[in-house]
Amino acid sequence: MAETKKILLVEDEPLLGNLLKQRLEKEGLEIVLARDGEEALARLREIKTDLILLDIILPKISGFELLETLQADPQFEKAPVIIISNLGQESDVARGEALGAIEYFVKAKVSIEELVEHIKTFLSEKQ
Repeated sequence: MAETKKILLVEDEPLLGNLLKQRLEKEGLEIVLARDGEEALARLREIKTDLILLDIILPKISGFELLETLQADPQFEKAPVIIISNLGQESDVARGEALGAIEYFVKAKVSIEELVEHIKTFLSEKQ
């Protein structure tokens, strides 16, 4: 039996965080939820994840700051990150990609179902 894929979901908006968590768990994925950048960093040091879903506008440490920290740490530099943010400016998307994000979704422009399909496709290709 295949090992359950583990995703760190970093989202400070409780409604969206819980909705995404429940939807992804229905797909048989294990979701670890962090509500801010500091908590995300702590979780990453405790567990091995297959994917990080990252909001950018977060309390304590922003998503961009978290990406910079991950890139600077050999333990995490290869961690795949998909950004899900309200920030949709080209400069934000470019910055996210420059910091190593594999995909960047603007919350207002993507449905949860689309997101789930992208996540499932990525995880199945990663095996």
